[in-house]
Amino acid sequence: MTQTVRITPPGKPLGGKLVLPGSKSITNRALLIAALAKGTSRLTGALKSDDTAYMARALRDMGVAIDEPDETSFVVAGTGGLGRPARELFLGNAGTATRFLTAAATLADGAVVIDGDEHMRKRPIGPLIGALNALGVEASSPTGCPPVIVVGQRGLPGGRVEIDAGLSSQYVSALLMAAACAKAPVEIALKGPDIGARGYVDLTLAAMSAFGAGVEPLGNHAAWRVTPSGYQPHDLAIEPDASAATYPWAWAKITGGEIDLGLAPGAFTQPDAAAHAFIAAFPQMPAVIEGSQMQDAVPTLAVLAAYNETPVRFTNIGGLRVKECDRISALAEGLNRIRPGLAEEGPDWLLVNGDPSLRGATVSARIDPRADHRIAMSFAIAGLVTDGIEIEDPGCVSKTWPGYWEALKGLGVQLAFI
Repeated sequence: MTQTVRITPPGKPLGGKLVLPGSKSITNRALLIAALAKGTSRLTGALKSDDTAYMARALRDMGVAIDEPDETSFVVAGTGGLGRPARELFLGNAGTATRFLTAAATLADGAVVIDGDEHMRKRPIGPLIGALNALGVEASSPTGCPPVIVVGQRGLPGGRVEIDAGLSSQYVSALLMAAACAKAPVEIALKGPDIGARGYVDLTLAAMSAFGAGVEPLGNHAAWRVTPSGYQPHDLAIEPDASAATYPWAWAKITGGEIDLGLAPGAFTQPDAAAHAFIAAFPQMPAVIEGSQMQDAVPTLAVLAAYNETPVRFTNIGGLRVKECDRISALAEGLNRIRPGLAEEGPDWLLVNGDPSLRGATVSARIDPRADHRIAMSFAIAGLVTDGIEIEDPGCVSKTWPGYWEALKGLGVQLAFI
């Protein structure tokens, strides 16, 4: 197995056309909702990666027929519910699949065990378990992280629940999607002012609406009422992944090139597209970037900021500590391997002390991405202008963009896999 990739700076602007993978966030939402619809739905432009493969396999284990006629399509024969799987659902380090299926498991008849790999077992799920308990569901997670056990009752009982979504908006999305198949209306309200990446709840609401669910905001849009409408089959074209788009945006900007992704930045509905404005400002990125609503884009921005003319502080990013790895720590470690003192970290912030002299420099920096796809993909940006960047475990990008390294090679970047 390939252990390390070394990037040779191309020494020229990168340009050309590139086809992005489909949105992971939308694909996994659509897979689940289509499985809960009564009839056949066709999902095109979908992402085929580790995360979506885990979701599809779990749904098959719960009795849903899913065909894959080509590299970007799923045909889902929804049954209007989910069966009890004969085995535990193993979901690797797929956060969306784990959180979404924890709530959806309430549709089964009996106990469902949901587990993941060593990394997923460190990612909190307690707030979602607490919300399910408050709605009358028997669910438990002894460590506050997977594995979890949910005793399905063929649907949520209904009622009102408050949930703390400060760590992850996925808790809210999970409840919303399951609530459309509940036995009675469900009201879901936020507990406290904070929510991790609110824009992803909007993605959930849009997907639910596309499949005919009855959901409406309440009051100041910090609560929702979902009627037990179920879902109708629907053919959905999934837009490209905005988080993935941040990488070629950064490749082009740092090398002075232009890469055509086939979709304008303003056309994305995903919240990480907001990162484009900060990338466009390089090498004069703002002194402070509030990252809570575009968390998956922060690694991209942080590595780019290493070459900024002035320091950049990323704030309100505490949620990055409970992603696929502790991303604040991983970013600080990797940046300081490029140059000691390049980064400083705090509980919910990261300071990157931009150093334009790193452009054209030669260093000896072996980056440990900690099995996190976004850390690996982000540090490749540094390798485009600084020689001596090596990234361990390059295969971890298969979580969301299996063709990442091929995309770079297709633009003329020389890679050495060791």
